[in-house]
Amino acid sequence: MHSFLRSVGFSNIKDRKGIDELIRDVCLNCDTRNAVRLDHGQAFVEYRKEFGPGLGLAVCGELDESGFHQDYYFPYFHTDTVSSEEDLSIEKHGGEDSFAGVCEDNRLGTSLIFYVQNTVDYMRACLVKWSVGNRLSTSLTALASDGKILLPMYKDAEQVLSDKEALNTRSQMINAAKNGDQDAIESLTLEEMDTYSMISRRIQTEDVFSIVDTFFMPFGMECDHYQIMGEILKYHKVRNMRSKEYLYQMKVLCNDIEMDVCINEADLLGDPEVGRRFKGNVWLQGYINFPEE
Repeated sequence: MHSFLRSVGFSNIKDRKGIDELIRDVCLNCDTRNAVRLDHGQAFVEYRKEFGPGLGLAVCGELDESGFHQDYYFPYFHTDTVSSEEDLSIEKHGGEDSFAGVCEDNRLGTSLIFYVQNTVDYMRACLVKWSVGNRLSTSLTALASDGKILLPMYKDAEQVLSDKEALNTRSQMINAAKNGDQDAIESLTLEEMDTYSMISRRIQTEDVFSIVDTFFMPFGMECDHYQIMGEILKYHKVRNMRSKEYLYQMKVLCNDIEMDVCINEADLLGDPEVGRRFKGNVWLQGYINFPEE
């Protein structure tokens, strides 16, 4: 059982029989079927069926003369929002034909790891020797297992502008530090020390969420699971056409990175509004926008 099925509206599926029925429905009544031929004469096939706007279930496996053999399935949420255009590398997961994308985004200052949604597109790109070292855009989405809505921090226009300039400066320094600039490395180190000192002082009398506006940090044992907090830019309520469960889809600005989050209404504490903040635990997915052939 996939732990994030409930994020796309399938919290009512509790056993293997229920998921088998859902997988059968996807394979027999798929909206899209994508395939790529493998070296040994078989084909890797992905069936997808949408159960709401941009959300659904993908079933992947191999196809040979004896039929389709399912390897794995995963819930997905896809949008056209371009979240990152930074350098990208892709690594294969052990044990199955699925992949992780690794993006070095200066806005985070660390590697961003996500589950690659469009596996067939990547495998096809490999067959034509397309280099993933080339700059590609990535659309990031997140399935949330739980979350809550927080009130925004008050900022005037001058503070908003100052924060934006500080983010741009930090991004430039991180890029310089990656290229070996010793002054940039020292500046970043001093900045981290100042930030730590400021938080240590203010935390004595203030709540942490009145100090920290946004964050993006690893969560749990899986490399593509994160805890995030960011400003809600827009949102809408949708319904899973099969289960009839209600979901919230939110565009969230987290550490200056836009990503779309999908969460079951039952798992969200509070009412989302534009300007408020979303905080939750998410599974990060990415759709890599390969150039059309």
